[in-house]
Amino acid sequence: MKTSILGSKIRTLAVIGAGKMGSAIIRAVRKHNNVEIIATGRRDVTLRAAEKLGAKATRDNDYAVRNADMVVLSVKPQHFPVVARQVNRSSWEGKIVVSIMAGVRISTLTSVIRKAEVYRAMPNINALVGKATTAVAKEENAGENKQAVEELFKCLGSVYWVPEEILDVWTSLAGSGPAFLAEIVDALVLGAVASGMPRDLAYQAILDVLEGTAKLLRKRPVHPAEIRDEVTTPAGTTIRGIMVLESEGVKAALMKTIEESYRRSVQIGSEIDQYIRKQLGL
Repeated sequence: MKTSILGSKIRTLAVIGAGKMGSAIIRAVRKHNNVEIIATGRRDVTLRAAEKLGAKATRDNDYAVRNADMVVLSVKPQHFPVVARQVNRSSWEGKIVVSIMAGVRISTLTSVIRKAEVYRAMPNINALVGKATTAVAKEENAGENKQAVEELFKCLGSVYWVPEEILDVWTSLAGSGPAFLAEIVDALVLGAVASGMPRDLAYQAILDVLEGTAKLLRKRPVHPAEIRDEVTTPAGTTIRGIMVLESEGVKAALMKTIEESYRRSVQIGSEIDQYIRKQLGL
């Protein structure tokens, strides 16, 4: 029989918003814990999927929060004001609340969620295969249930505790990173196809290369440029490719990609904060 690694205090977990990330959390927690899970969603397909994962499904966010010990907020940031209106203020009291909403600040959360222990986290879509990379920050006075929060995200993959001011950058790098890497993989595959390689073979090859390179970089903690220099030989194939990367500004484009994504995360946080305070008269 599975036992809970979330601690004896956590008997019921509520997942508000059982979409892709919400369902990934349900699946991971179900694999490692015997806690009861209440999942919410707006669409029938979402609720049915949550039920298949072993959660009790409902559209009633207040019911889910009121009956849980730990609450994961996994709705889209723009939907948080709706959740804030639907859940009674008293229902949050005494709960451990963890938000994985991009950009939404702890100060915004605590303006609505009072008398609760509030955390902000950002996992990524790799949770679907148990390889998420999650950063977690806590409000100043939180920490009593820090271990339970950490164990929740360890079910998904690796966990890092960071100051909240890093979370927007983390969102752009690790949260959006799988999408950026998928684009790079697709571009490299298309280049191989243009040069005569079958697409399926090129795709499998670059995935192997990506996985192997990650292991190599982790095993040999040197600057990535050192690995590059080991592969690059005078007048060889690699240096010709690097010349193209440099002339096309690929490195600068990737740097700007992270920077722009970071700015959007900060912007989302400001927009949601202003909207919440206006709508709720805070």
